[in-house]
Amino acid sequence: MSSNTDFVQYIVDQCAGAGVITVRKMMGDYCIYCDGMVFGLICDNSLYIKQTEAVRAMLREVILRPPYDGAKEYFLITDVDDCDYLSEVVKATMADLTRKSNKR
Repeated sequence: MSSNTDFVQYIVDQCAGAGVITVRKMMGDYCIYCDGMVFGLICDNSLYIKQTEAVRAMLREVILRPPYDGAKEYFLITDVDDCDYLSEVVKATMADLTRKSNKR
């Protein structure tokens, strides 16, 4: 099952406080980017964000699930209606991902 385009746009709008949010359709679902770097997936009308330790500490609810069969686990974000919270989660994810990529 793929994601509804209205849901995808809603997630983009909700994350907008974190930076320039874009999506790219991949096999029926979407990769979601902030300032050109992928930070998660939108699959089956659910938002999944890459795991980082700093983000784990700030999540209101930690749910780990693979977004599709055979995928590694991501954080499933169930509270997508609070745009301030969601933007802060995305900012923290991006900071952690940037630190990891700079170490390489």
